[in-house]
Amino acid sequence: MRPALRESRGRAAGFTLIELLVVIAIIAVLIALLLPAVQSAREAARRAQCTNNLKQLGLALHNYHSALNSFPLAGVNAGVADAPGTTGAWGNWSSLSMLLPYLEQSTIYAACNFNVANQGYNSGLSGNINSTATRTTINAFLCPSAPRLQGGNWSTYYGSPYPNTNYFASVGSSLCQYGGNPAGVAYMDNNGNSAAPNGPFMVFGPALGIRDITDGTSSTFAFGEWRTGDGQQSTLSVPQDVIRVGGSLPSGMTLGPVMNMPLGGAYLNTWLQGCAGSALGSVGSTNNWSGLGQFWCQGLFGDTVGNFLVAPNSNYPNCAIYQYGGDNDGSYGNYGPSSYHPGGANVAMADGSVRYIKNTTNQITIWQLASRNQGEVVSSDSY
Repeated sequence: MRPALRESRGRAAGFTLIELLVVIAIIAVLIALLLPAVQSAREAARRAQCTNNLKQLGLALHNYHSALNSFPLAGVNAGVADAPGTTGAWGNWSSLSMLLPYLEQSTIYAACNFNVANQGYNSGLSGNINSTATRTTINAFLCPSAPRLQGGNWSTYYGSPYPNTNYFASVGSSLCQYGGNPAGVAYMDNNGNSAAPNGPFMVFGPALGIRDITDGTSSTFAFGEWRTGDGQQSTLSVPQDVIRVGGSLPSGMTLGPVMNMPLGGAYLNTWLQGCAGSALGSVGSTNNWSGLGQFWCQGLFGDTVGNFLVAPNSNYPNCAIYQYGGDNDGSYGNYGPSSYHPGGANVAMADGSVRYIKNTTNQITIWQLASRNQGEVVSSDSY
């Protein structure tokens, strides 16, 4: 009996190799099935946080309006740069910086000296004065799905990571950011047309309010979402990279609302196609600008000011005509919406609500939702 007992105990001591392999294969299949679900759940949580950030911006916008009876300007000129009496667009204070007290960021707001530019000119004096505030990263301005701007020329800012933002104030379906200049003179394009944007925000004003949004606050974009640049000018990243094409405004185009152009957007799309064609030739040069959303403090195209000329995550790269040494203060063009969310991007409407705009939304519908006063009626099922 003893040999038989030993044999029985030996058979029950462990698993065979085949049994182990079967168990491992089952575990691998389960992981393969569960991993996409886990990743989708994480992205859903990140998208919910992004939506909440934009809701907070919308609430802050209306609290600001209640206090001052208007929305903030997209860019506020400080009036003084490094030298007293020097004015210019570079160093403008953004609408986001004006909303800081309404986002529970009063300490950072108090540290901003709005009498000087937020970016230095020659000696960098202005930038040094405001660096304590402007180098601070504000989580409410960041989408958790988007990576931070880093690398290349954008490694650090005053020893800290660049104070990015994934949210921009909309100037509508217009190529221009300026309603006027610091002296209040209306901005005109080189074809003699008014360049005033048709969105809820303008650089240099005039300041707009709910009274000016005659298309309805629930049908007008106020803030959009975009991917920050990757800081890699040697790599083409579409749609967030900004391709600088130089030159002047083509004949037939206007800096004002796209709908005011002859043939609607025919001229615009031809121009965007030409810009896309030159994109690869811009790689590795300063004509491929990869710094989108680099500063929350600065009220200029590419920093906190954008527009809606195309649907989110377009196949077109952002495109701009630069006039003053390649800086954003002298540019106009396409600085459009994008995101790392699947299928679209979040936007905050002028009534404070947040919508998810699909990549497949018709281009004309995008223009209609971007304008504040062109009389369009947009059905909610069209986007």
